[in-house]
Order: sequence, then C-alpha cells, then structure tokens
Amino acid sequence: MQRATRLKRELSLLTTEPPPGITCWQDENQLDNLHAQILGGADTPYEKGIFDLEIVVPERYPFEPPKIRFLTPIYHPNIDSAGRICLDVLKLPPKGAWRPALNISTLLSSIQLLMAEPNPDDPLMADISSEYKYNKQLFLQNAKEWTEKYASQ
Repeated sequence: MQRATRLKRELSLLTTEPPPGITCWQDENQLDNLHAQILGGADTPYEKGIFDLEIVVPERYPFEPPKIRFLTPIYHPNIDSAGRICLDVLKLPPKGAWRPALNISTLLSSIQLLMAEPNPDDPLMADISSEYKYNKQLFLQNAKEWTEKYASQ
C-alpha cells in the first residue's frame, strides 16, 4: 500500500513539475514499470539526443532502489552495453548510497548529471573510461556519433 501511494505521488510530481529535460510515465497496465526519457544536456556529446530508460520499481520500494537501465545505446564509461548504470544512488548500502528519502525524480536527475560528468574512476566500460581519461577528443567524437546514430528522433 505504501509503495502504491508513494509511486502515485511521485508520478504526479514528475508530471506537474518534472526536472528540466526529463519525462517519466507509467506503463499503462503495470504499476511498477515506468518509462523515462532524458534529453542530452547542452554542451555535452549527448546534446539533442533523446535517451529512453526503463524503470522497474521493486516490491520493497522505497526501501530498495528502483532498477533503472538505458534502452537507448549510449557511449559512456559508466553505462554498459546492456544499459546498466554504475551510480552509487542506484545501489543499497554499504556499497551504494540509496536511501528511502530519495525518489525517482532525484535518481533521474542524478543519471542526467552522470551523463554530463562521467566518473572514469568507477567505470563499467574500462576501454571507454581510459579513452575518456587519456584521449578525450576521441571519446567526445565517439559519444557524439553514437548520440546521432541511436538517440536522434
């Protein structure tokens, strides 16, 4: 019951006051399946891209974080080819920083920030991470090409 009430409140807030560049909506027939879109930020290689994400809300939400993954391929050191995201707020402590006080809006904003500012020291994709660290121009070019190829509408 608590989960359904909270989800309804969060979705209502996401609809009326969404974070800039983020939309989120519910799968019509499944309460715990959400979809989101994040617009690539200005002055990033993801600019003008529209990235689709899938959000699965677990039974124990908000005591357990939602599972979020990219459906749109993205060239990024912290996001793997299956769309999984390496971000501390998506994991439970002690390894993660998830807290029940966080919400889906906060998580999507954190993912948007991670897109703009990758963390090459905690990579899921080691090759992309070292490219980001040691050949940033090539990284930016590749990320931009992927955005044009996969995230342009």
